Amino acid sequence: MSRFAFTPVRAVAVGTALLITAAAAGVAAASGEDVTRPGSGHHAEERTGRQQTQHRTQHWNEHREAAALTGSAKLFRKTTEDVTFTFDAHLAARHNADPAKATGTFSFVHLDKPGGKGGWAKGRIDCLLTGGKVASATGVITKTNIKEIRGSRVGFSVNDQGGNDRLGYSWGATGGPDGTKKLTKCNSAAPFEKVRKGTGDFRVTPWNPPYPEAP
Repeated sequence: MSRFAFTPVRAVAVGTALLITAAAAGVAAASGEDVTRPGSGHHAEERTGRQQTQHRTQHWNEHREAAALTGSAKLFRKTTEDVTFTFDAHLAARHNADPAKATGTFSFVHLDKPGGKGGWAKGRIDCLLTGGKVASATGVITKTNIKEIRGSRVGFSVNDQGGNDRLGYSWGATGGPDGTKKLTKCNSAAPFEKVRKGTGDFRVTPWNPPYPEAP
């Protein structure tokens, strides 16, 4: 039995939806243009439409995310154990070439039964890589009820399969986080765990790495 037991914590999963609004703009007459010339108004509307499209595209490129891992869910268990993982990890578009500049938070709770005893930990994300619907992330534990692991780095992996998500963690073969600070960034185990249906969902935003171009 793992030592982990989260005290009851209300986990709020932060989505990565980005709302882009475009205000409808009227077409103003261009100064100095001969409005009596056939098609002149039509050309002005075309130019305005292109400018609006370029503006929306520029806005999207500046504010979209390069990658993300969000959501909260409980792991499948045949025992009374209550195990919950929560992620709010993001890689900004401006850092697309450097996954180690990812930001966000993570937490996990392991109770012997719902509302029972166990361990908990939470911390800050320091690396995020995603490919398709699979994510690999690491973070540093900043708060926990087990002092031996505070300040250590832990890793996570997620396979976003809709209602059948899977999850892995760096201590999968050792029984629990061991307090190491030497785990390399974005390193974790394969997503071997199953998520208990109806308890939550993980969401992965695919990363498009900058491939080198031929000279």
